[in-house]
Amino acid sequence: MAKTRSAGPEDYARPLRRLLVGLLVLLLLAIFLLWRIDSPRVERFRAALVDRVVPSFDWALLPVTKAAAMIDEFQSYASLYEQNQELRRELQQMKAWREAALQLEQKNARLLDLNRVRLDPKLTHVTGVVLADSGSPFRQSVLLNVGARDGIRDGWAAMDGIGLVGRISGVGERTSRVILLTDSNSRVPVTVQPSGQKALLAGDNSSLPPLEFLEDADLVRPGDSVVTSGDGGMLPAGLPVGQVAMGTDRRLRVILGADYERLEFLRVLRSHDLQPITDPGALIAPPPTLPEPEAETGETPAPDPSAQGGTGDVTEGSPGVEAGDG
Repeated sequence: MAKTRSAGPEDYARPLRRLLVGLLVLLLLAIFLLWRIDSPRVERFRAALVDRVVPSFDWALLPVTKAAAMIDEFQSYASLYEQNQELRRELQQMKAWREAALQLEQKNARLLDLNRVRLDPKLTHVTGVVLADSGSPFRQSVLLNVGARDGIRDGWAAMDGIGLVGRISGVGERTSRVILLTDSNSRVPVTVQPSGQKALLAGDNSSLPPLEFLEDADLVRPGDSVVTSGDGGMLPAGLPVGQVAMGTDRRLRVILGADYERLEFLRVLRSHDLQPITDPGALIAPPPTLPEPEAETGETPAPDPSAQGGTGDVTEGSPGVEAGDG
């Protein structure tokens, strides 16, 4: 006995698709014929149909509108990204210019500090820029970009805008070396004010050099000002050095007024009263020179007329001698 197959969904879908395709074809054919008829009544019907159907197509154009808006926004975002990158580059340049402006402002402040220092009108000065230290037997020293061509001499004082920094110790043609007050080889005679006590500021490679050979330590108090004494003609008198302080080792030390952490410009004070350093050999007087002996010719030198006891007016070949021989 043969089995009967039950109708499935595919059996119903196929005729339905055919029906829908046929209706669509008829609809399109009717629309074609409707648009081909030239009649006022049909024209009014077409206008009414268009007014009724076309506004409802906005939903169909919505994806296209959104896509166009997204494209515009993407282009706007790309433009904003380029502008952001350009602003970042300008900001980096502005930061570099700001750093340069700050450095120039600091340099200007240092130079103004140098100009505010009150000095003896007899002392002229040469301003130099501090260079990197290239190494020396001194542990605390710096190089300046001024030297012998600028008239710099050994022993001249070097100051920043606040106080004494050190003295010139070594002069080249274009550079010179400044040994700082903190160096262990530095010895500067100073005066403590207001007591007027004389002392020696001796560097010990620390930021607070001690006061040595103080006349009367009981007259010195922390906070007293320290200036150069000018003893020995080493440095001009009255240059500010710093203030007295009590160290942790119970020794009187000096808080230096100069800012050693930011030495950019130094003023070298011309002090022509200092004795210039010369060659020690040039100070020794040369031995006296002896007259050279005369060459031997076999002839007896003529006697000195002044040694002949009043006969110097008689000469050989005179008339009186010839008459006596006759």
